[in-house]
Amino acid sequence: MKKTTENPTYSLDRRSFLKKAAFASSISILPSYIALGKRSKDSKLPPSERVNLAVIGVGNRGGKVLDHMDQTGLCNFVAFCDVDYEGKHCESYIGNKQDVKRYRDFRVMFDEMAKDIDAVQVSTPDHSHFCASMLAMSLGKHVYTEKPLAHTFGQCERMIDLAKRSGVATQMGNQGHSGGNYFQFKKWTEEGIIKDVTKITAFMNSRRRWHGWGQNVKEYPKETMPKDIAWDIWCDQAPVHPFSSKLHPEEWRSWFDYGSGAFGDWGPHILDTCHEFLKLGMPEKITAVHRAGPNPLVFPQESTIKFGFPAREGMPACDVTWYDGKKNIPKFDEELGYTAKKPGKVIYSKDLVFAGGSHSSALTVLPKAKFMEIRKELPRITEKRSNHSANFLLACKGEEKTRSPFSVGGSLTQVFNLGVLAQRFGGEITFDRKTQKITSDKKLNAFLDPRPRAQWEQFYKL
Repeated sequence: MKKTTENPTYSLDRRSFLKKAAFASSISILPSYIALGKRSKDSKLPPSERVNLAVIGVGNRGGKVLDHMDQTGLCNFVAFCDVDYEGKHCESYIGNKQDVKRYRDFRVMFDEMAKDIDAVQVSTPDHSHFCASMLAMSLGKHVYTEKPLAHTFGQCERMIDLAKRSGVATQMGNQGHSGGNYFQFKKWTEEGIIKDVTKITAFMNSRRRWHGWGQNVKEYPKETMPKDIAWDIWCDQAPVHPFSSKLHPEEWRSWFDYGSGAFGDWGPHILDTCHEFLKLGMPEKITAVHRAGPNPLVFPQESTIKFGFPAREGMPACDVTWYDGKKNIPKFDEELGYTAKKPGKVIYSKDLVFAGGSHSSALTVLPKAKFMEIRKELPRITEKRSNHSANFLLACKGEEKTRSPFSVGGSLTQVFNLGVLAQRFGGEITFDRKTQKITSDKKLNAFLDPRPRAQWEQFYKL
């Protein structure tokens, strides 16, 4: 097995940390593909024209994204970072990349290899997106971070700010935002097919990992930790709880301290185009209409959360209602001829009703008879486009602009951060869009931007 560089007790005083980050940010190291002025004409670029990519989180979802990056032919993998290389979730994705240098601590990786890295893929659990992404941007590295962008409202705010100040290319990993639905929704709003939307119903009713056991949890479980897991690094800036298979490698999404539930997992694939092209921004009111099996530690078994967005930029106020839970399925008027089966949404505009799925799924008009009547008049999208991974790597090369930069993906994630608070605490939350504070229960403001644990504060000051 390839030797792994690691330092689980890594520490860096803030003065040294900020000095290193500021120094690195002031240096412009041009990769050969920029220095030579060569553009990407095909997918078989020589190594000198590819983006040098480091991957933080190489198992499960991270491995799939790694594969997508690899398939573009636009990158060289120069470093891997993961806390658990011995886990089965990592094995298949490393495959023929045994020569890539490995680390367990992303801070050590940047200390040793910053000059060799052009861009970073961050595909760790939700709670650990923030620190790695912030350090990468502070060092002038382009960053692709999986959805949801970050675990808290305040983390998203800092990531949006540093992305703007650093000038690097950024992309949140909601892959459908480079697919057919993105271009269709953009075109249909620009041409007035989708206009004056007043209501959206979104739903994700598949089984989730916490269903069946989450409502009965009274404390974090504890198990014997397998050898060689860097658990302190896995916990990152979040509270430290004992190792458990109910946390790692996949169950972390179930817990408020580490995951973002169905909102963070599916919201960015279902409501992304609605949020961007309807310019929804932040809601003024978030209401827990229904919660089944609420638990202070784990997401509820079912939830219905309603977001109230005000009128803005000539568009009317809009209510977005989210349903999750296997039996918590929204019902629709019979005349629409529509039943919620797969994750998706129904959009009510002034003149038309639209139905759409998740990711790249195209919109259609309801009922079917209405769609058949107007289908020949609807704008068609024919232009060629890059996929989400290629879009990011081409943006690193200065050839495209990312479609889900942190300014877009971060704002969307903040809506879900607010929704999670309603799932967790129930009731009705009022939010001031100008001050970005909760006014209904000021104690909840602490959950918008909770303090990190000791030794991780420096990432919040970059």
